[in-house]
Amino acid sequence: MVLSWGASRELIVGHRTLALYHTGPSPVCLWRKPLGNVVQRVCFSYDSSYIACVGYTDRLIKVWRRLNFGSDNVGFDFFYLRHPEPVTNLQWRAPYHVGHTIDHVLYTFCVDNILRIWTKADVHSTTQQQLFLRGEVDLAASLHFAALDNSAFAGEVQWAFIIPGRDLSAATERAVQERDETSEKNTGALQHLVDIANRSSEVCIVLDARGALAAISLENPDSKSPKTNDTYTITHLTSPDLDFSHSLGSPPTLHTNHVEIYTFCDNSKGHLHLLLHYFTGTIDIYEANVALFFNETSSGPRLWHKSTWSGHSGPIRKMVRNFSGGAVVSRTHNGEGTVWSHTHGNKGTPLSPNAVLMEEKPIRRICVLRKGRFVVFLFDSSLAVWDCRSGVPTLLGHCDYTISGKPLCLLVLPRERAQDGSVAHIATVTSENHGVVWEVVLPKPTTEIPPHQQNVEVKGQNLSSVSEYCRFDLGDAGKLAYMLPVDPAGANPIISGFLDVFARDVAISYTETGRIEFWTARLNHSSKRVEWLSTSSMETGIRSPSLVSGSTRKKAALVNDRRSVVTIWDIQGAQLEYESSFESHDTVQDLDWTSTPDSQSILAVGFPHRVLLLSQLRYDYLNKGPAWAVVRVIDIRGQTPHPIGDSTWLGDGDFVIGAGNQLLVHDRMYSIPNALVAGLRLPQSRTRNDLFDVVQRLNGPLPVFHPQFLSQCMLAGKNELVQQILMSLHNVLKLSVQGDAVDDYLGIELEQFYKGGQKTMSREKEKNSKASLITRDLSIDDDSDVFTESVAQAISEKLTTFPLPQLSGHEQIQLMDIVECAGLLEKQRRSMDGNGARYMLFFRQHALRKGRTNEIHIGWREFCWAFHSTSQDILVDFVSRQHHGSLVWEHARESGMFMWLTDNSAVKTQFEVIARNEYAKSELKNPVDCSLFYLALKKKAVLQGLWRMASWNREQGATQRLLSNNFEERKWKTTALKNAYALMSKRRFEYAAAFFLLADRLQDAMNVCFNQLQDLQLAVIIARVYEGDQGPVLMRFLEEVVLNVAAQEGNRWLASWAFWMLRRKDMSVRALITPVYTLIETPCSPDIKSKLFLTDDPALVVLYGQLRQKTLQTLRGVSKVTPRAEWELVLHSARLYGRMGCDLLGVDLVRNWEFLLAGPSSSMVQNDVRPLQMLRRRSSLVVADLPLSHIAEQLPADLNSDGAPKMAPSVFEEPDPNSLLDSFGF
Repeated sequence: MVLSWGASRELIVGHRTLALYHTGPSPVCLWRKPLGNVVQRVCFSYDSSYIACVGYTDRLIKVWRRLNFGSDNVGFDFFYLRHPEPVTNLQWRAPYHVGHTIDHVLYTFCVDNILRIWTKADVHSTTQQQLFLRGEVDLAASLHFAALDNSAFAGEVQWAFIIPGRDLSAATERAVQERDETSEKNTGALQHLVDIANRSSEVCIVLDARGALAAISLENPDSKSPKTNDTYTITHLTSPDLDFSHSLGSPPTLHTNHVEIYTFCDNSKGHLHLLLHYFTGTIDIYEANVALFFNETSSGPRLWHKSTWSGHSGPIRKMVRNFSGGAVVSRTHNGEGTVWSHTHGNKGTPLSPNAVLMEEKPIRRICVLRKGRFVVFLFDSSLAVWDCRSGVPTLLGHCDYTISGKPLCLLVLPRERAQDGSVAHIATVTSENHGVVWEVVLPKPTTEIPPHQQNVEVKGQNLSSVSEYCRFDLGDAGKLAYMLPVDPAGANPIISGFLDVFARDVAISYTETGRIEFWTARLNHSSKRVEWLSTSSMETGIRSPSLVSGSTRKKAALVNDRRSVVTIWDIQGAQLEYESSFESHDTVQDLDWTSTPDSQSILAVGFPHRVLLLSQLRYDYLNKGPAWAVVRVIDIRGQTPHPIGDSTWLGDGDFVIGAGNQLLVHDRMYSIPNALVAGLRLPQSRTRNDLFDVVQRLNGPLPVFHPQFLSQCMLAGKNELVQQILMSLHNVLKLSVQGDAVDDYLGIELEQFYKGGQKTMSREKEKNSKASLITRDLSIDDDSDVFTESVAQAISEKLTTFPLPQLSGHEQIQLMDIVECAGLLEKQRRSMDGNGARYMLFFRQHALRKGRTNEIHIGWREFCWAFHSTSQDILVDFVSRQHHGSLVWEHARESGMFMWLTDNSAVKTQFEVIARNEYAKSELKNPVDCSLFYLALKKKAVLQGLWRMASWNREQGATQRLLSNNFEERKWKTTALKNAYALMSKRRFEYAAAFFLLADRLQDAMNVCFNQLQDLQLAVIIARVYEGDQGPVLMRFLEEVVLNVAAQEGNRWLASWAFWMLRRKDMSVRALITPVYTLIETPCSPDIKSKLFLTDDPALVVLYGQLRQKTLQTLRGVSKVTPRAEWELVLHSARLYGRMGCDLLGVDLVRNWEFLLAGPSSSMVQNDVRPLQMLRRRSSLVVADLPLSHIAEQLPADLNSDGAPKMAPSVFEEPDPNSLLDSFGF
């Protein structure tokens, strides 16, 4: 089918018929005429008066003359233009501008290399509406200068086309404007070109496709009296810029050799543009300055390649890239495949077509080898390998196979040596866990073969083969739903030769139950088999996922069965990092991974008409921020109406989308919308941003003055380092002006971040402190008076006017908060222990950012710091002063005060303060507000007195009469219970809980607080004050409710606190490093949120290091933790520090962590653990909290097998008067 545009939105369409359409808002067919032969080309004149058409190998051009305009009954008559040879091209002359009227001139090209010019007859002729032959131009003679070249088809006319006079004039005018930028020697050639353009000439360009060009001027083509000098040669030259032979087939055929060339002049730039349309399905666009293009002596470039357009004949269904992202194969539904090569850094034409493959059989899987030079197709019963190094692919070989199950994937197994490119091993795995490996022997590159043998098959030298290598079975993989290659896009499939968890992953598998597993493989050539190893796995709980994609960073993305929810998992860390629902958007249909040069992951989530690019964010446990965020939205609705068929990443971060039969390539540079800038807290930029730079900023290492780094230092007990950082920042700010760069490390030696802890440890050892590197108190030497509260105030004042370039505005505000808190801690440092300081720091931070966050209270992590603090009286006073001495339950819940207070008398005292403040918080002073609190305290009399003063309350009389009764009696308990249920029906839940207490139904009151009021803290505290910390109802609630909540949420802080309250301190320590659901007797099914990354916190290892050697019970708990589990805990916490951008703290942790000694294996078997033998240093500060009965059972273990007592310690230790067990050596 051929098309041609005319005037007034008219379009002529030709195939077996000619049809004329008016393409207005409502397209209509104006005229239609059947033809005897299929039309090869059709051309509309500029004013829609004439239509010229010709068939394949036709010597007659049929010209249709329009008889009428503006009528529904459009009519044409026709006449023929006879030619001696088949016509190859035709072109009407175009006017200089819209509305300009010129005589009709038709240019025709024939196989005989003659250009013929046809024009209308003389006005006095009887055939004036027909065309007659005005002149001929011998195109072959114009290339006689290139005939001396002995190369293929040199000097022969390959292509010829006309540059219209209007385009020549516009391009010449632009060249004149740019003449100052050209050399002086081009001035004469430019003036000659100006003279040609002024004579309203048109130029015929003749090319031989090997670099030879001839330009012929056609003057006065519409003249009725032609002259001999109307046609002459402007220039003839040879230039490598005009060598287009690389775009033709080798050897060229009639199909590949034919090229249509069109020209136009860009109105914005004024340069001449050439479009070369190859019949292999490619359009190349070039730009030229005509002064250089026609100048024989010019040494500069004559053409600039702008882009290449190419595509498929049908909608793209699938795209597969090679391992490095340097080649892509796109495939349509009808089996048409195109191999594209990607050149890194070439933004002009990022994708170039290499070969087109046609397969009629259904293709199951595709893989690409050696940068796209070879392509492998997997069919139902065979494997085929194609050589795509030339424009015409050739079949290297195929191998039939039979295997049980459906093939799930096609994997390229890694090779041991990068240079070993002559052999490739391809594997498939079926749904029944069986697999086949094929060995593909590839031909040598042409650079390794002598030129005279490159086209000759020499025996034993350039042979290729495809054969079955071995078979294997993946019996341990479970019932596979799919197995896919991992997405690296940037790394080569090469391994070190070792088969271990550090080897590069080859594939990712998933089952219907949601089990994700990464696999690596190694070929064993000696035994001719392949060895598989699972490097990491995880149960996600997502059943029947519709899409799964994995990366070499052990990240996996899953889409649920409805294609509406995307989750991202860190399989190595067994964590859920991201979950997003797209119920209101289109369905998810594609997932693609890539990574930056510094190994940061990026995920592309594809929808029918848009793609979301998600980047990793740093873990933020302080603000509970997300771990992934959308950094770019690619919407193709403005480019094409076709839906996205598939998409994939290229090697350098470019992203290619297949929509319809088009490929849309988006590079890394883009403009970030203001909404994303604000949401991601990125700096504003007037220029385009590099995607990799954006990801680096969002997920790279933090500067040491970043608020998250400083907070983690404080949690790790590195208070002196924090002061050193703040003092260095203070000195930098004093000497800097706005716009100055600030060093990420503030000039501090890196060793200070992981060696400074040793001095502190030695100092604290002299002070008899039992804290290790990460558990030491936040103490400072008495002579350290460098950092003060006034210095903190000075830093904060400077930060209000000096924006740090590494921080966003929000982060700089957080930094000011931390500086203020650090100054406050400096003021309190002599009277507070380390855990109390941690709590005070983060509670103060919470108070400062309370208006900027949705959190109603600080988390259980901060509660645990205060719970294990010895400065709780100071913390109570601090919390009270924060609320100006008027603590109500909302404030107490926000601070978690009644969760971390350990003295029960202090708990009751403060709870009574809350009761009084609840009563007085409103002007009416309603006794209902404080009823629950006073009844929990069992102070009914006080409540009665308050009701006597509530004369305004209509419930006063009835309530007073009810409270005056004796609720020890069963009758009145029943009455109170009835009132409680009545209040429940009226949804007055807090008041109902009070009446449950009045009826002595503590369990029911706690259930109301937990289930209806959604207030766990209130349920716990009323039990603590009602029956004490050892009450059976509280114990049962902690075991059955709180621990289950902790298991479902994966909240290890809450579980540790609950076990400690239950006096099971050994389990409290284990809960910090072990999934909670494995520690409870009746484990519930953990919620997917329990696997969220926020349930893991590197501060857990800080508290673990403190508690593990605090008491004998905790030491017993640690004894049940294997050394490997503790080793994995340290490495996992170090990785978490890295994901937070605090890499230096991870180095400090790994370098300075102290492992406890493992007990004897015989004792472990007999469950006879001696906790103090695990310590590396003897300590009298370990609290003896084991039951006496348990100690008595262990006394015989202190005797040797021969009955002799064991040796006493060589160093005498003063026994602790609080412990009766030190004398026994425990």
